[in-house]
Amino acid sequence: MTRRSRAIVGLVAVTLTAVVLIVGLGCGGESSHRRPGPFAWLHPASPPAGWKVARSSGGALAYPPGWRPIKTDPGTASVALLGGGDRIDGYLNATPKQGAETLANWSRFRPEHNLDEGNRSVHVIASASHLSFRSGRGSCVIDDYTTSKATYREIACLVSGPRSSAVVVAAAPIALWDQRAATLERAVSSFVP
Repeated sequence: MTRRSRAIVGLVAVTLTAVVLIVGLGCGGESSHRRPGPFAWLHPASPPAGWKVARSSGGALAYPPGWRPIKTDPGTASVALLGGGDRIDGYLNATPKQGAETLANWSRFRPEHNLDEGNRSVHVIASASHLSFRSGRGSCVIDDYTTSKATYREIACLVSGPRSSAVVVAAAPIALWDQRAATLERAVSSFVP
């Protein structure tokens, strides 16, 4: 091999190594820290100023002004934005982990739970695991389901913290989802089990 051939081979090897490093950094660096698309809004943070916090054995659930605590199951914290005729236009709930739900099975457990509760037409839109919360990790689903009163979309997450695990649910009627989504997402982002 001539001196010129060795120089060309060497230059090609250096170029290929550089390309592999750049591609590797581009694929593994920034993108590995992005959240899955449907959960890109999940940014763990304290609740906004002016929000109240409902506490129960299910954790600390922040909610905005105008929302009111409502009675639901013992040990839970539930708040709602009520419309005309006590219609629920937005709903937030924190419940302690109670059954066989795990971070690994959450994407199957939650839709099955909704069916067991008597809901119909349960449809999972998205699910993700290994999500970061203020005090732990979580698995979440976004799904639609129909009750006897309306069709709802919900974000439901099982969050496992250092002291406990709990479920946070944020829901609204499908017809109002676009108006309520940012508030519901903010409440989920500030949840602490």
